[in-house]
Amino acid sequence: MNSELLPTVKQVRFVQLGAKALRALADGDLAGGSAEAGIALHAHFVSDRARMIFDYRAKQITEDPSAAPWTTRAAVSEPDGTVVGDCGFHGPPSEAGVLEVGYTVVPEYRRQGYARAMLKALLDRAAAEPGVTTVRATIAADNTASLATVVCFDFQRVGERGNERDGIAYVFERPAKPVRQAE
Repeated sequence: MNSELLPTVKQVRFVQLGAKALRALADGDLAGGSAEAGIALHAHFVSDRARMIFDYRAKQITEDPSAAPWTTRAAVSEPDGTVVGDCGFHGPPSEAGVLEVGYTVVPEYRRQGYARAMLKALLDRAAAEPGVTTVRATIAADNTASLATVVCFDFQRVGERGNERDGIAYVFERPAKPVRQAE
């Protein structure tokens, strides 16, 4: 088999975005957000949608600092150090042991394996956390790339929700710890 045809497994590391970085990004201040994060963030981090999400996350961790280790991180490609997106959980695990994942890949880095690398790292973290039983992903019905990504990780569709602003989204879940099959 020709090794040039095999996909390269992407490697990412994460840089936590604290309340000050998130607030700067929510306010459209890319330079300030980058300075607070200690890395050069991509302009996509101050897009309208990103600003709305970062505003919510900044308020979330300001009101509940214990949520900070769970929420938004910049995803940095290794070994080149390029910021390719952001990801994290929507907050700490629920009392029922559910963690919800979220991830975004900067448009020019999509379809290169970065979403899979981010999701794998988030799943590894969830599996290592005592008390976490389930990982959830909620994905817009028209986001075919993300829908395909979660299926690769054995997520099962368990429902849907929606509203007039965001439209229909499908809810997927999977066990936090991989189920071992008998050999």
